[in-house]
Amino acid sequence: MVTSMTGYGRGEAQNEKVKVFAEIKTVNHRFCEYTIRMPRQLLVLEEKVKKIANEYIRRGRVEIFITVEGESLVSKNVKIDWNLADQYVRLMDDVKGKYNLESSITLQDVIQLESIFLTEEVPTVPIDLESLLMESIKGALENLKDMRVQEGQELAHDLQNQLNKLAAITLEVKKYAPSVVEQYKSRLVAKLSELTDGMIEDSRIVTEAAIFADKCDINEELTRLESHVQQFSGTLSNGEPIGRKLDFLVQEMNREVNTIGSKANDSTITKEVVEMKSLLEKLKEQVQNIE
Repeated sequence: MVTSMTGYGRGEAQNEKVKVFAEIKTVNHRFCEYTIRMPRQLLVLEEKVKKIANEYIRRGRVEIFITVEGESLVSKNVKIDWNLADQYVRLMDDVKGKYNLESSITLQDVIQLESIFLTEEVPTVPIDLESLLMESIKGALENLKDMRVQEGQELAHDLQNQLNKLAAITLEVKKYAPSVVEQYKSRLVAKLSELTDGMIEDSRIVTEAAIFADKCDINEELTRLESHVQQFSGTLSNGEPIGRKLDFLVQEMNREVNTIGSKANDSTITKEVVEMKSLLEKLKEQVQNIE
């Protein structure tokens, strides 16, 4: 089954206090690379998130976004800086004594000293939040998988169509290739007849034709190209991640086509080689999106 590296999935889970949302986006990448954004209180669960994601994703750039609504993940505690409070009280007593003030220090006076109160944030993670997070992640991954598989099947169908065209052209070139030597031999006979007034040495013609046939022989390249086409087609039905193998096969097919173009020395084959390269370019572009 062909799977695309591009996809999007969303999942959510909730209880009476908390609602967790998970969104996952994947795009092309040579390896498997994660970017995870979630409340810092949940960062301890990052490796667990990656572990479950690895069951669904083998290759691609993966972005995971986790948001939590409802019960706060932070509790606040208020503390008093007693040393600072003591200094304030002593100073107020000093002011009273210096200026012979009668009023006493009240609680209201102390409360107005905001600087002596310290607010401390303490991370709190509800006991069932981890299970909710995993549930939302699984839901997002299932949606992502469905989208990647659907797009992958469309890619596979298009790749097979391009491959069939390449196979057909390869067969035509294979049938046409033997005539290249015969055409060269005919042109050689005509040229030598013109230059020698019909006094032609058959042995020389045979030798020249044999040399030309050896230089422009593309049977080996055509055979390898046909083999690569068959391997590519067979790999499309493989259940494992196949993107890298298909990319390698496209490179090898391109190598054979380039060699055919340089050796053939024939305008008809050159024209077919141009079409082959165009098809291979399309294959290469599409293969880059396969896991």
